[in-house]
Amino acid sequence: MELRQLSYFVAVAEELHFGRAAMRVNIAQPALSTQVQALEKGLGVQLLTRSTRKVELTRAGEVFYDRCVRMLGELDLSAEMARAAGGGTMREIRIGTIYPATTGVLPAFLARIGRKFPDIRLHVSNGSTSEIIRQLECSKLNLGFIRPVENIGSLRFFSIAHERYLLAVPMGNSLASKHEVTIEDLRAEKIIAFKRQNLSYTERYFAETFEEHGLNDNVAYTCDDTFSLISLVSSGLGVGFAPEWTGDLPGRDVVLKKVTGVDLKIGLGVAWSKDDPTAARDDIIDIAKTLGRSGR
Repeated sequence: MELRQLSYFVAVAEELHFGRAAMRVNIAQPALSTQVQALEKGLGVQLLTRSTRKVELTRAGEVFYDRCVRMLGELDLSAEMARAAGGGTMREIRIGTIYPATTGVLPAFLARIGRKFPDIRLHVSNGSTSEIIRQLECSKLNLGFIRPVENIGSLRFFSIAHERYLLAVPMGNSLASKHEVTIEDLRAEKIIAFKRQNLSYTERYFAETFEEHGLNDNVAYTCDDTFSLISLVSSGLGVGFAPEWTGDLPGRDVVLKKVTGVDLKIGLGVAWSKDDPTAARDDIIDIAKTLGRSGR
């Protein structure tokens, strides 16, 4: 088993396509297939099922992929620690972000990092809070702009900002021009609400609010993500509560209104692993922390 074989296998496992994986690791496709087959032979198990239409991971492949990602991440981390111990400089910062951060704190952070470290490479990827945490833990990311989490193990979190949940109303709805909207005004409206696989604090808050005010029968549509909720509202099907960053979305015929009696704010901050020598640098974290102080 060779280190390059692990890298090749990870590329195939993530692309699920030998052609794209070969381009990613910059080798010919036949050579990539040969290396993966050699890896499977050495392990004595099949990692991938191949057909003319698709490539899929076997159960053994799923387990081995998780271990490979961790091992390769640990190797990258070890290299960074060695460079840091020898007085070397950072070469790259890998950042994960949830969508709300891309229109707020992220541009300011990138600008300040770019000015302070003009020669460093930056890579930004999008994901959910849980996905970003997993990638921080296996050293695939250095920093993550995510929703609040607890400091557990090596994971560290610093809160930067909070934003309100407001009522998203179609432009033609009578509530759009109303000076003050109350929870009682929703009795005449169809409500669009979140319904996710894992009950979030936000979902629980509004479920309890609707129950308290007898609005459960008004919930006509449900969805599991903010973009879908705004799309449903924009089409005129009803009203729904959404975080205020949605007001910056282009091409949406939606007005955001504060509702008297509804007071929910959701946090946003930066997370990192204290074991990561890149993220744990005081200057990197200090730059992130200033975003909160500057009111971004």
